[in-house]
Amino acid sequence: MKIGCPKEIKANEYRVGLVPASVKEYVHHGHQVYMEKSAGLGVGVSDQDYVEAGATVVDSAEEVFANADMIVKVKEPQAGEWAQLREGQILYTYLHLAADLKQTQGLIDSGCTAVAYETITDSQGGLPLLAPMSEVAGRLSIQAAARCLEKESGGEGLLLGGVPGVPAGRIVIIGGGVVGTNAAKMALGSGAEVTILDRSLPRLRQLDDLFAGRVRTCYSSMENLLEEVRGADAVIGAVLIPGAKAPKLVSKMMLSEMKEGSCLVDVAIDQGGCFETSVATTHSDPIFVEDNVVHYCVANMPGAVPRTSTYALNNATLPYGLQLANKKMDALKGNPALMDGLNVHEGKVTNAFVAEALNFDYCNPAQL
Repeated sequence: MKIGCPKEIKANEYRVGLVPASVKEYVHHGHQVYMEKSAGLGVGVSDQDYVEAGATVVDSAEEVFANADMIVKVKEPQAGEWAQLREGQILYTYLHLAADLKQTQGLIDSGCTAVAYETITDSQGGLPLLAPMSEVAGRLSIQAAARCLEKESGGEGLLLGGVPGVPAGRIVIIGGGVVGTNAAKMALGSGAEVTILDRSLPRLRQLDDLFAGRVRTCYSSMENLLEEVRGADAVIGAVLIPGAKAPKLVSKMMLSEMKEGSCLVDVAIDQGGCFETSVATTHSDPIFVEDNVVHYCVANMPGAVPRTSTYALNNATLPYGLQLANKKMDALKGNPALMDGLNVHEGKVTNAFVAEALNFDYCNPAQL
């Protein structure tokens, strides 16, 4: 198979879909790899590095899309990219379609087969390709909160860990999954007071054991959520329904009761955000203030640390990418976990959550 990896064109996105080690693996399995010129510069990888790994470096994204049977990316294709996709071509990348009608329609119109990193599962029902970026985003969320609380950012002028004689900041994390757990680790390391809200009592028990009681755990009822948000200096939105739009858990009414200069960090913004006032932002203009609360809603948070993120992502995506390259559509038929990653195929929406969120007809992929 011919594998193509274009340079990412989303604003402030420096990650790359393939590193030289991944290229070597594809080549070792008999595939050809086409890399767009300068695709890896954001993570310190030169074109010569790719050539030495066995790739063919081409001058433009157009050449990559024209040559490749499978496109490997990091972020969802932009309008100029989905216009270059074609029937029979596989797109393998993050998609987050439930909050993106235009992209979904573009993929449908292209006739391509779109496999989303974020909905591929494993034998335990986990999300192995989302997990590494969730780990990065969870840890970055505390750095973002610390910046938002600084006076120059519009925050209350609070140091998360406090100092002797001055109380530490209070961080409330909504969601006890991978993002929430990693956010809690960083928050505890900063010296902040941490509360995690979740609706799963078994998960709350796990978190209580994991952190040996150093983190407060709280069932996420509406009453408890409002009470915690009122007293928080920083709220981290870390909720996830795989493939679906994020639920709006913090309303404008709740926002009005938060402390002036407190902050919201919406890690769920790729899926539409879990705060009613969230609007996607970029690394070059990451924050805005509404109702005296600082909002951080960057839609590609791991892009801030592209070297770490790219290598962590390649470690996770390569095994599944090789299955697709080696077996094409037969890889989906023989692997239910990989089949879960299929979101669009030959003009049909094959993910139930995406279909429901965007009012498309759902087509069971097993019937295709």
